[in-house]
Amino acid sequence: MYLKSLLLTLFSSVFFTAMSQTENNSIPAVDIQNLNGTTFNTSDLKNDGNPIIINFWATWCSPCKRELNNITEMYDMWVEETGVKLVAVSIDDTRNIAKVAPYVNGKGWEYDVYLDPNGDFKRALGVNNVPHTFLVDGNGQIVWQHNSYSEGDEYELFELVQKLADGETIE
Repeated sequence: MYLKSLLLTLFSSVFFTAMSQTENNSIPAVDIQNLNGTTFNTSDLKNDGNPIIINFWATWCSPCKRELNNITEMYDMWVEETGVKLVAVSIDDTRNIAKVAPYVNGKGWEYDVYLDPNGDFKRALGVNNVPHTFLVDGNGQIVWQHNSYSEGDEYELFELVQKLADGETIE
């Protein structure tokens, strides 16, 4: 009974902390892993005052892979023009997690890629479907989000990144 109560308290604390951080539009503090298995806390996502794109994806999601592969073709130019950083967060579960690194390496993605196999970060941001993309301003505030992908969405995303990099706000 004590353990059940302790777990419920811990879960409630994590859930409400994440919810309050999301409500004020900041990145919630959740532990995820890099491709080497090292734990990373999402509150440490920083980019020296430049925009950050957080993209939730999965190896089994064709639109997710199309989106990130299309961005790859332009990413160097995006970074050069705006200083943007893209963070790709795989929601593959423990059955599919072994497919992530080979896929990323095979495609030559230069993004920071993290693993969220338990879905903690995904839940903290209210992600239900992938792909789901968040745009974070230089102050660490989530200013825009988009769910799904259609060919060409990457151009709209880049326009928003340019606005942020130029000091404009996103409506």
